Amino acid sequence: MSGSRTINEKEVLTTGEVARICHVAPRTVSKWFDTGKLRGYRIPGSRDRRIPRSQLVAFMRANGIPMDTLEGADCRVLVIDSNPPEEIIGAMNESQRYKVRSAINGFEAGIVAQEFRPHVIVLDADIPEEAISICRDIKTTPRLELIKVIAALSDNASFDKANMLVNGFDGSLTKPYSLREIVEAVEEATNLIT
Repeated sequence: MSGSRTINEKEVLTTGEVARICHVAPRTVSKWFDTGKLRGYRIPGSRDRRIPRSQLVAFMRANGIPMDTLEGADCRVLVIDSNPPEEIIGAMNESQRYKVRSAINGFEAGIVAQEFRPHVIVLDADIPEEAISICRDIKTTPRLELIKVIAALSDNASFDKANMLVNGFDGSLTKPYSLREIVEAVEEATNLIT
């Protein structure tokens, strides 16, 4: 029953619920919505607005709004690599800020992404043409378009970081990368406030 769900369990929120989370007046949320700063939709035949949770989290991160009142607002990262860096993934999961999962191929990544709904994908880009194609697919799929995609390139990759950015990636890393380097890349791509 959706009526008994708490705010933190809901995927779509009212302006009043968003106001409580952001510690502002409901009319402020309406203004954010009406000016296009906060994305959502109107209920047909009504003036009521609804904001998807993912849009609220992105808005809060982009505007430096503290997320301590929004349970489950940790950043979800999906690492797609045939040889994922398990130690780094484990260290990120130990922090209170990230939830990280990995996938070793495109099929597994699709299954994990459906369930996990990542904010960021770190994609092995050793085959640049394939990585660019995957990035374009993500960016042109309505349910996935807000996901930030970071290219993980080997030193000897035929494409450089600038080429990956031109081709739609939100950031890049050089493999092998350290915990600090992946965290910095994720934070830069998502504009997280530390």
